[in-house]
Amino acid sequence: MPEVIFPGPEGRLEGRYHPQSQPDAPIAIILHPDPQYGGTMNNRVVYNLHYAFHNMGFTVLRFNFRGVGRSQGEYDQGVGELSDAASALDYLQAMNPNSKHCWVAGFSFGAWIGMQLLMRRPEITGFVSVAPPANMYDFSFLAPCPSSGLIINGTADRVAPPKDTQALVSKLRDQKGITITHHEVEGADHFFRDDEQHMKPMIETVQGYVRRRLTEGSR
Repeated sequence: MPEVIFPGPEGRLEGRYHPQSQPDAPIAIILHPDPQYGGTMNNRVVYNLHYAFHNMGFTVLRFNFRGVGRSQGEYDQGVGELSDAASALDYLQAMNPNSKHCWVAGFSFGAWIGMQLLMRRPEITGFVSVAPPANMYDFSFLAPCPSSGLIINGTADRVAPPKDTQALVSKLRDQKGITITHHEVEGADHFFRDDEQHMKPMIETVQGYVRRRLTEGSR
């Protein structure tokens, strides 16, 4: 998978770009967890999401936010990281001008950034938010949430407790015109540490959901 360097708001950003041979393949960007706690594009959840989307026929980009790895800049409390994500999507779209579907997937802090990106970019047709930290960050900007999507978390998550995720889902489900699908992986912690019991079911749920949406061709 080729390493890529592309321009961001504060200098270069480092990514991994995995294209399809079809020029009109759907595109997806994958967003990593909080850099303050060691989050990078090589996080296990992010890595598995990347390949899950690629195996479904997506051209995929994951990248390091500013100040992580070879990406330039400094941590910016989520404000600059949102701009980084917008730059990554610009780059991905420029490389794939014929793509008809655009998705964003994020894990933890990356889920928060991804859902903010939804509000900026109406061309995003679907989202996957894995373990969104609704207890740590304000998600009230999703008013209204512009796209349907999947929110998935573990029942044993102590970083982003399930009750807070459930409250977020309930609030979003009150909105008209979108469908929020929610799934909990039994026994999984925030990081889906057990590959067979937690990571694999999470990825299979994501793939089942995205495939269904692509087949339906719905927003």
